Amino acid sequence: MQLQQTLKKSYSFEGKGLHTGRVAKITIKPAPVDTGIVFVRTDIGEDAVVPALAENVSNTARSTTISCGDASVSTIEHLLSALTGMGVDNAFVDIDNVEVPILDGSAKPYIDAIWN
Repeated sequence: MQLQQTLKKSYSFEGKGLHTGRVAKITIKPAPVDTGIVFVRTDIGEDAVVPALAENVSNTARSTTISCGDASVSTIEHLLSALTGMGVDNAFVDIDNVEVPILDGSAKPYIDAIWN
């Protein structure tokens, strides 16, 4: 049995989306075992959740978008790369807009914040 990992605390980021240009704030929070990575669209309600699962990929034109019901989140690649590379299996990602902030265009800002 492989142990699962989450975060030791919450981390917040704010910035523009690469494709929408809209400012979004995200907070990555610890989550219980077997949660997976789950996006919560706080701008449309606490029940607007989008699990980061392959079956929820709804679009891959210019970025990856995942959707569940009426909720979707786009440009998730850099954040998911950071979490996966650091071995984080479980986290809630509160987001107040449709697109994850691009920050510097890499996974580095997420890694730097979480690693410290």
